[in-house]
Amino acid sequence: MSSAPDPVQSLIQRRIRQDVVSMHAYAIQDSQGMVKLDAMENPHRLPADLQAELGRRLGVLAINRYPDGRVNDLRHALAAYAGMPEGFDIMLGNGSDELISLLAMACDVPVAAGGKKPVILAPLPGFVMYAMSAQLQGLDFCGVPLTADFELDTAAMLAAIAEQQPAIVYLAYPNNPTANLWDADAMAQIVAAAAQAGSIVVIDEAYQPFSSRSYFDVIRQNPARHGHVLLMRTLSKFGLAGVRLGYMMGAKALVVEVDKVRPPYNISVLNTECALFALEYQDVFAAQALEIRAQRAMLLEAFAKLSGVHAWKSDANMILIRVPDAQKVFDGLKARGVLIKNVSKMHPLLAQCLRVTVGTADENTRLLAALKESL
Repeated sequence: MSSAPDPVQSLIQRRIRQDVVSMHAYAIQDSQGMVKLDAMENPHRLPADLQAELGRRLGVLAINRYPDGRVNDLRHALAAYAGMPEGFDIMLGNGSDELISLLAMACDVPVAAGGKKPVILAPLPGFVMYAMSAQLQGLDFCGVPLTADFELDTAAMLAAIAEQQPAIVYLAYPNNPTANLWDADAMAQIVAAAAQAGSIVVIDEAYQPFSSRSYFDVIRQNPARHGHVLLMRTLSKFGLAGVRLGYMMGAKALVVEVDKVRPPYNISVLNTECALFALEYQDVFAAQALEIRAQRAMLLEAFAKLSGVHAWKSDANMILIRVPDAQKVFDGLKARGVLIKNVSKMHPLLAQCLRVTVGTADENTRLLAALKESL
């Protein structure tokens, strides 16, 4: 006798999109008791006196009320911190992830010819949320492979923009997981080609605190020529990964339209106050970023001396390395209490690659010792 169908499974099959059913939820590795070098976080905690001061400020907030004009105080503070040009505006998100999702929602306009879906275009390998935001919103995604040394394939990017006429072109600067900055001439050509195609360009500067350059310097030289460019940053790498605060700046008329799809009260009073607090003490976080950059240089020098390890130059708080057997080394590090990210199956260009977050001096010493034993 056949069993009755599971009513919940029947409901899922009928009401949940099948592409969603076939997806995997974003996985967070269990890091309990580990040296956590897998998620590009700032490894430094607030000093004890600042912990006490932040606790005092959060404790008196009216958490029984919806967020108020204090959010606008944060918008102005972030604009000043970033040096936002005249005529630009700023939009806040619950992390950059929300901004990426909202952009896909706002740009879901079918192309007139044949009702073709709009396209989001980005180099690959790159940040997974660009493709995921396209899929979840029902847009098409076009990934353009990087060169073998993880540089932009300018000719391929220009050809793809001309053919696809994308709604959005993402350029992570520096890129994740490769941690490199793109060539300035390649960037200029792609940004210009996107303008000709009527595309929005999003420069994602998530790792700006550790980078030697910012595309904002290019935008400031000629803001009018960059009216189609949005520059996105986050406070996650600044040192507030637990706060979830992203921000996006661009021509006021464009930002105002995208902001219309933002949920009301998307930034909590706690997130707002934490971010304002951090900006008041930005010198503390700047010193932490400087230390991370120094530790990055130390790690790159140490990796260069290890047989079987190839490391790429980094402008972020992570380093991409290639080893003879990525899974073996990943497992060996984990067994020795060090957690990194195995990216070797994310894209063919990343074969046998691992991504290592730059930690504290002590954490990096433990990483190197475990790596030598695991190779």
